[in-house]
Amino acid sequence: MEINPINPQQRLIDKVADVLRRGGVIAYPTDTIYGIGCDIMNKKAIARVHQIKQRPFGRPFSFICSDLKDISLYAKVTNYAYKTMRRHLPGPYTFILNGSNQVPKMMLTKRKTAGIRIPNNLICMALINTLGNPILSTSATAPGGVFFNEPWLIEDHFGKQLDLVIDGGPVQGEPSSIVSLIDDEPKIIRRGLGSMEYFE
Repeated sequence: MEINPINPQQRLIDKVADVLRRGGVIAYPTDTIYGIGCDIMNKKAIARVHQIKQRPFGRPFSFICSDLKDISLYAKVTNYAYKTMRRHLPGPYTFILNGSNQVPKMMLTKRKTAGIRIPNNLICMALINTLGNPILSTSATAPGGVFFNEPWLIEDHFGKQLDLVIDGGPVQGEPSSIVSLIDDEPKIIRRGLGSMEYFE
C-alpha cells in the first residue's frame, strides 16, 4: 500500500490501523529503516513477530510511541530522561527505560526495561495516533542482518508472513542508535544514526 510520506492519507492510515487492530503484522517505514511491527497490546501478533524474526521470547522488541506524553504512560520517566528525550526526539534514537505496568510482559526484559522510539516519520505518527496504542518495532532484515531499504524487497522476502507492507518511499537504511537511560546514567548500547556526542 503506497502512503504519502509527507502527507499521509488518513483513509489509508485507517485501513492499516484496522489491520493492526485485528492482530495483523505489517512492514512500515521509519526515519532509519523499514520496520516490522504490530499492536503491542496483541499477544498473538507479538508471538507472530517473534516467529517471523526467529527470535526467542526472552529477547523482547522495542516499540514506538507518538510523543513524550505517550512515553510517560509506558515508561518511568525521570527529569533527566525527559530532558534528554526532549532534546533528541523525534529522531533516530531508541532509549532504554524502566517499563510501566501498562506494557505487556512480553515486551519487557527480565529487568522490566523497554526500548522506546519516536521516529521522525509522519506515517508512523499517524498510525500510532489512529491506533491509539504503541507499535512494536523491529528491523525488516534478511538473514545475515542485511537491511531492506525497498518495500518490494520486504514483500519478496517475507511474503504471506506479513499482512501488509506500506510503501512510504526510500529510507536512510541504517538502524537507530540505542542508549540506556536507566538510573540516569547514559550508556551507549549501539551506535547507529544520530550523533552520540551528548552521551559521551
